[in-house]
Amino acid sequence: MDEVLEFSRGRTPLLIGMPHAGTLLTPEVEAALVPAARSLPDTDWHLPRLYDFAAGLGASLLAGRYSRYVVDLNRPPDDSPLYASPTTGLFPTTFLDGTPLFQPGRAPAPALRAEYLQRVWRPYHETLAAELARLKAEFGYALLFDAHSIRAVVPWLFEGRLPDLNLGTHSGASCDPRLAERLMAVCAAAEGYGRVLDGRFKGGYITRHYGRPEQGIHAVQLELVQCRYMEEQEPFRYREDLAGPTRDVLRALLEAMLAWGREQGRRSR
Repeated sequence: MDEVLEFSRGRTPLLIGMPHAGTLLTPEVEAALVPAARSLPDTDWHLPRLYDFAAGLGASLLAGRYSRYVVDLNRPPDDSPLYASPTTGLFPTTFLDGTPLFQPGRAPAPALRAEYLQRVWRPYHETLAAELARLKAEFGYALLFDAHSIRAVVPWLFEGRLPDLNLGTHSGASCDPRLAERLMAVCAAAEGYGRVLDGRFKGGYITRHYGRPEQGIHAVQLELVQCRYMEEQEPFRYREDLAGPTRDVLRALLEAMLAWGREQGRRSR
């Protein structure tokens, strides 16, 4: 296993990324966190387990191993803002609720941040870019499914409760709109699951940067509410009774994405 990421190569044009699933901390970050942060409440908990069926579909899988509290893999390297509304940056200094993440005066120094960018952020993106290039070369197109999860209610980021399934395509710029329609149809067929396309979460840096439908690279982000597969409070327990039905929905989404890709591939020949 690589120090900073987990990667397995699949046999289909689909790559699933999990940039916020990591729980490792550097010694400097761990020592500087406020006590409430040491349980890593803003982690995309259990996603590798939730998506462990995807290897059987032939998908490539990429997951970061370091916590977003060290460096956020879904932010641009220049830390330019992605949303007009509140959000955390490349080197977060607050929780997702806007309260301070670090003890006063102990946030990582610029030199440490530069190190984390090189040692943690860049290897993830180099692997992601290389795998998308390989898939495009082998199949003529590539599909990127960027997997995330979040608490259903985070008042600092959005009002009310999120829908269960939040698909993001950068307002249609990161994938063919027909693919987005296909995926939303799967969401609509999932009984009891709320859904939205390009709502509060339109896709982060990864979706926006790598999604190039005009070049045959189609990227979609899914922000899944955590209460659909786990307990949102400590100890953040995985709930198989909740996760089972949600895995069925996720499987249907990934199968629909692969089927759409095969159809486009046949049409282009």
